[in-house]
Amino acid sequence: MPSDRMRRVDEAVRQVLSDAVAQDLQDPRIGFVTMTSVKTTSDLRHARVYVSVLGSERERDATMAGLRSAHGALQRRLARELRMKHTPTLEFLYDDTTDRAMHLEELLRREAGET
Repeated sequence: MPSDRMRRVDEAVRQVLSDAVAQDLQDPRIGFVTMTSVKTTSDLRHARVYVSVLGSERERDATMAGLRSAHGALQRRLARELRMKHTPTLEFLYDDTTDRAMHLEELLRREAGET
């Protein structure tokens, strides 16, 4: 279980990245994206950034590619704003929680209609 300090670090990283994507990135591949959570290793050298993307699978793939290509700019913004001993290497991962919830809702709707 992460400590309070790690939760604060994860939230600070998530907030800085969210702001950077919304304000700084001009890549047309990046669509409507939400940083859902961040999991930083205890040594602060790596951060897994979970993102949710609104749109089709093709739009999601394009957004993920855009985020990966913006890795350096996003890491520099983190270093500038958070002034951490180590700026974590960012790994962007698609968060499929919304997809799974929509699928479950569809299954429940079907079940309710068949009863």
